[in-house]
Amino acid sequence: MKAPPPLRGLRGRLLVAFLLVACVATLTTGALTFREARTGVLQQSQDSVIAQFRDHASTLAADLDYPPNQHGLAAFARQVARSEPSNNWRVLATYGGLSAASAPGDRFEELTPALRKAVASGGSTVFQRVTTNGSPALVVGLPITFGTAQHPTSEPSGVGVFLTVPQTTEQAYVEALVPAVERATVPALVLAVLLALLAARGVLRPVRELRRATRSIAEGHLDTRLAVNGSDELADLSHTFNETAAALEESVAELRRMEARARRFASDVSHELRTPLAAMSAVTDVLDEDAARLDPDTATAVRLISEETVKLARLVEDLMEISRFDAGAAGLHLEEVDLADSIRRTLASRAWLGTVETHLPEPDAVRGRLDTRRLDVVVANLVGNALRHGAPPVRLRMYAWDPDDTVRRAVVEVADSGPGIPESVLPHVFDRFYKSDTARTRTEGSGLGLAITAENVHLHGGTVTAANGPRGGAVFTVELPLWPDPDEPPPAPQEKSRP
Repeated sequence: MKAPPPLRGLRGRLLVAFLLVACVATLTTGALTFREARTGVLQQSQDSVIAQFRDHASTLAADLDYPPNQHGLAAFARQVARSEPSNNWRVLATYGGLSAASAPGDRFEELTPALRKAVASGGSTVFQRVTTNGSPALVVGLPITFGTAQHPTSEPSGVGVFLTVPQTTEQAYVEALVPAVERATVPALVLAVLLALLAARGVLRPVRELRRATRSIAEGHLDTRLAVNGSDELADLSHTFNETAAALEESVAELRRMEARARRFASDVSHELRTPLAAMSAVTDVLDEDAARLDPDTATAVRLISEETVKLARLVEDLMEISRFDAGAAGLHLEEVDLADSIRRTLASRAWLGTVETHLPEPDAVRGRLDTRRLDVVVANLVGNALRHGAPPVRLRMYAWDPDDTVRRAVVEVADSGPGIPESVLPHVFDRFYKSDTARTRTEGSGLGLAITAENVHLHGGTVTAANGPRGGAVFTVELPLWPDPDEPPPAPQEKSRP
C-alpha cells in the first residue's frame, strides 16, 4: 500500500501540531515577558517622575504669590525645573491666560488641548507619553490645589504646572530587553521543539508497534502480540489487538484443522473407491461388449452405468491428484522434450487433431525440460474445457519468447469462439468445484480440471491466466519456463509484454 505524504500521515500531523503548540507557547511567553518587562520599566519611571514632580511643585507652590503674574509663573517654572538634579526637566506654569516656561521661548508643542483642559478643570494628576523631536518623552500635568501663604485654602488655585521629561534612558532599557528576550526565547524554543519531538515519539511508538504487528499478522505470523504498557487509550488498543489476534489465530487454526480433515477424508475416500471402481470398470467393460445382444432397455441401462462409472473413475483420479498437491507429494519428472511434438501427441491421443486449429512451431524449434505427463494434463484440460463450454473453432497456439535476463519461456494459448467467460466468473475459473451457474447440478467433468491445470503449471514455476478475447470467446494462456538445468529453481513470473 502506498504510503501517505509525510504531512498527511499521523506522524506528520502530530509533529506539526506539537511543533506549532511549542512555537506558539514559546513565542507567546516571550512576547508577554517583554511586554511585562517594558511596562514595568516605564511604570517605575513614570511613578518616580510623578512623585518627584508632585513633591517639588507642592513645596515650591507655597511661596508663589497669588494671584500669580507672568514673572512669578516664570520664576516658579524655573524653580521646579531646577529642583531635579539631572536638569532634564522642562516645566510650563499656567494661570488663566498666562503661561511661562522654564526655558524662554519653549512653546511646549507636545502639550495637547485635552491635557490642558484636564489640568484646568482642577482634577487629579494626568500624564501622557509622547514623541518629541524623534525621542520618547513623558508629559505630566498637575493642578495646584493646595493653599498659598496669602490664601490658605484647599480649593483649586487655578495654577497648573506641566512637566516634560525625556525617556531616552527608559527607551534604551526597553530596547536592551529585546535581545535579552530573544536570547532567552531561542533556547526555550529549541527546548520546546525537542520536548515536542519526544512527546510525538512517545505517542507514535505504540502506533508504530501496532502497524508492525498488523503487517506481521497480514504476513501470516498469527502469534504476533503487542506489549501492553500503562492504562491509557493506547494500552487499551494494544490489549484489544492482542485479544483479536488470539481469536484470529484460534479461528485460523481451527479452519486449518478442518481443511486438513477434509483433505484427508477426500484422500481416504478416493483410495477406498479405487478398488471397487476397478471391479466396476471391469464389469462394465464386459457388459459393453455384450450390450449389442441385450434388449434395448437393458442395453441403454448398461451404457448409462458404463458412462457414469467412467465419470466416477475420472472424479476419483482427479481427487487423488488434488490430494497429492495438497499433501505436497506431487513432484516433477523432467525430461528434454519437443513441445510441439508433445502437444500433437496429446491432441492425437484424444482424436482432436481434426477438431482443433493448431499453430505450432516447426519440430525441435521449441525444446525444454518439462514433465510430459503434466504437460499432457494441462493441454488436455484446457482444450477439453474449450470444446465442452466454448464453440468452434477452437484454436491452440504455442510459441517461445525470451524475457530479459530470465529463463526462456514457452507460451501456450487455447482460445474458443464461444460467448466467453462472465466477468464475475473470471476470478474463480481455477477454483475447485466452482460453478458459474448455481442452478447447474451436474457437469460433464469433475469440476477439478482447471484447478489441476493451475497446480501443474505452478509446479513447473509457470503461470496460467483466463481472459476473454477481443472478438469474443475465452482465452487461456499458459507460460512455462524451459529450464536448461533440471536442478534450477523456477523463475519468478515476469510481467512483460509477449509477442
